[in-house]
Amino acid sequence: MVPSVTTEPSKSPLQRAVSFHSPVKIAVDDLSVRYGDTLALDRVSLDIPERCVTALIGPSGCGKSTFLRCLNRMNDNIRNVTISGRVCVDGEDLYGDEIDPVAVRRRIGMVFQKSNPFPKSIFENVAYGPRVHGLRDLVELREIVERSLQQAALWDEVCDRLHSSALELSGGQQQRLCIARALAVQPEVLLMDEPASALDPLATAKIEELIQELKADYTIVIVTHNMQQAARVSDYTAYFYMGRLVEFGQTELLFTNPQKPETEDYITGRFG
Repeated sequence: MVPSVTTEPSKSPLQRAVSFHSPVKIAVDDLSVRYGDTLALDRVSLDIPERCVTALIGPSGCGKSTFLRCLNRMNDNIRNVTISGRVCVDGEDLYGDEIDPVAVRRRIGMVFQKSNPFPKSIFENVAYGPRVHGLRDLVELREIVERSLQQAALWDEVCDRLHSSALELSGGQQQRLCIARALAVQPEVLLMDEPASALDPLATAKIEELIQELKADYTIVIVTHNMQQAARVSDYTAYFYMGRLVEFGQTELLFTNPQKPETEDYITGRFG
């Protein structure tokens, strides 16, 4: 179901004082989201820099995942959703009339909280996206599968069993397989919604190490409830509360010297 969308820019957008070392990849202006009569996001404005990791933190129900899903139009499939504001990638409004949501999701991949491999072989999981987009050449598919598994730091563990079921992999391996599947269509941006919350510490460490490696080639936005994880993996952090963006800045500064008392209360554990 196509949501109702208003794309006029805000007359008084949130002023941003954060300076970036990289160009802005995603520019969000005055973004609001309603599910029926419920306001989920309230006039959020935020620039996301290219080839950096941006973490979204905040208590449950604060709007983090809603914001994340707006970045690749996954909220389109929710009934009675109304979206206003602008989400631009490289200056192109993702909610413009001529924009194909399927093409958006190819440019902006997503990895979910719970690993969701298809009940197919490891090879077919990674090859799925390129096949959907019309690629049939087996040699090229093999190259894509190998490259994507290498990028996801999984190739050495599965190269001799590519035609085994993906469901035989461990939880951490399944999550890295899902990352490889997202990378197979060569996105520009990778969204991650609590990608390590269901994993043990060792698997979590591998996912975090992988995120650090991937940011050399991809813009990454990650939702996490784990503030230590946000501090470890991200370059920038945004704190959300009750649908509002409370504070955004360089991760080190936000965690050591937050400008808003609400942010300090949350990161020190006095709230949330």
